[in-house]
Amino acid sequence: MQLYCFTRIFILIFVFITTATALSAQNSIKSKINSNTYTGIEVGSKGIKMSVIEIGKNAQSSGAFYIIKDTSINSDFISFSRPTFTATLNGFYDLYTTATKEYKIPPKRVFTVISSGVKMQAEKEEKTALINELIDSFRVRIKEPGRKVEVVDVRKEAMLSHLGIVPESRRYTTFLVDIGSGNTKGGFFPDETKNNFKLFQLNWGTKSTNNEAEKKSADDKSLANYHKQLNRVLWSAENTEIAYAVNESGAYPLSDNIAISGGIAWAVATLIYPELIENPVVSVNYSEVEKFTEQLYKNFNSLSPASLSKNVNNPEEKSLIIKEAGTVHKVFDQKSLMAGAGLLLKIMRQFESAFETKQFFLVKNGQVGWVSAYVDASISK
Repeated sequence: MQLYCFTRIFILIFVFITTATALSAQNSIKSKINSNTYTGIEVGSKGIKMSVIEIGKNAQSSGAFYIIKDTSINSDFISFSRPTFTATLNGFYDLYTTATKEYKIPPKRVFTVISSGVKMQAEKEEKTALINELIDSFRVRIKEPGRKVEVVDVRKEAMLSHLGIVPESRRYTTFLVDIGSGNTKGGFFPDETKNNFKLFQLNWGTKSTNNEAEKKSADDKSLANYHKQLNRVLWSAENTEIAYAVNESGAYPLSDNIAISGGIAWAVATLIYPELIENPVVSVNYSEVEKFTEQLYKNFNSLSPASLSKNVNNPEEKSLIIKEAGTVHKVFDQKSLMAGAGLLLKIMRQFESAFETKQFFLVKNGQVGWVSAYVDASISK
């Protein structure tokens, strides 16, 4: 299978902390922290993510990003309810405290942002005031009234994702699609310069698609009805926003490859090709993802960690598959996998029909790409 080599700029080298106790694990993390260690904390649609990274000089061209710790707290902020607001505020505070108090990272090296997915969904539902309230409450809680918490717009986030994920050698021939929880964004650099970025965006992400299908399934919570309502949501999205966005993207003939990142890209790549569990990027075609979406609905048990690893004889490989597939199932339930994979398929279909020669690549480790680029851009000023 052809694999797309993103490795020069941005292979995320995970440091797995395997110690006997939580205390020794914490000490292990502390031992890796130095003057080049930074933390990015992002409030996203699904929850709060924290990445502790070591970043080298001119990291965007040298590939010197190393993840020391990557963690998240699910809080479903874009439900915009009081319980999810409180859970998000608490999670935001807890992760910031972990970075500054436990890991001893100076506040000036901790970057706090609100994602574009939250921004877009809040604007759509007229809940922007809740974002402002969250920021103000967070500043009060950490006792830093001047703390910068940027609400990142979709163009900036998409451009930073491209810079953080796609290697420089492929930068001007790759179209990035980053499927988040609350929205999808991406694009490419049409003029072979980083000064001009062509934005691609949709008001649909894995969580927002799932939420809409759930709303339409209010009177019947069965899987069959959810499947029917999800298809209606996706049909409407494809025939309005998705088709228009792809046609307006201008990706042809400048972009040879379509790189797809985000949590659902990692999940789909892991479950379709468990034997490629250690590959950071996996090549897929439309028919493979189409078959996978059918499998999610009709034969979900075949995608369990035990089923995916049953024919693997190597104990180490078997254990790795069980662990990673198990993580996928902890992050996504059946319905959210159906929603995310369905959205991915609709996006692929529009690119497939418009540009038959395009190649699709699922980037597993792109979840902190834009955060890494954000940190790098900030410290380079």
